[in-house]
Amino acid sequence: MSERDVDAALVARVQRGDKRAFDLLVLKYQRKIMRLLSRMINDPGEIEDVAQEAFIKAYRALPQFRGESAFYTWLYRIAINTARNWQVSNGRRLVTQNSHEDEDGETFDPIDSLSDINTPESMLASRQIVERVNAAMNALPEDLRTAIVLREIEGMSYEDIAQSMGCPVGTVRSRIFRAREAIAAQLRPVSNHDADHRW
Repeated sequence: MSERDVDAALVARVQRGDKRAFDLLVLKYQRKIMRLLSRMINDPGEIEDVAQEAFIKAYRALPQFRGESAFYTWLYRIAINTARNWQVSNGRRLVTQNSHEDEDGETFDPIDSLSDINTPESMLASRQIVERVNAAMNALPEDLRTAIVLREIEGMSYEDIAQSMGCPVGTVRSRIFRAREAIAAQLRPVSNHDADHRW
């Protein structure tokens, strides 16, 4: 049985009134949603609140869920929209953080995962690159930033991103291309790549 089939069976149980089935969906996707939101919102307390609100919205909307997309794609879309609503209501801009959480809940800095950081010079260069990437991502318009985060950090397919963002696949490809170009432009001053090289 595929993950999508398992989710569909749990959704069907929730739609028949089994609240424990929704608890299983929350347990399954809570860390992924929190990780997604942590790349969009800086405050850990706010991340938890937005995640909880997203799950509440999903629970209330489940009676109308028809399974035309995968459950997690639908849930990601709710989480993204909830984060956008939080942004508007709090007058804040969604951001991308420097640190990430792995599957065991351990936080790590991307600097630690870069190879060849044996010398102070290479460590400084690596840190500059990470800072430039993060600054470039933070400067992106929200739609480009969301698309690149879902593709490069969450590993979602173009089709799933399109469903999550509510736009055509071609638009997703364009947004990711433009985001990569903007990030590459910021990296050129600290890298040895020419203007035709993309990251």
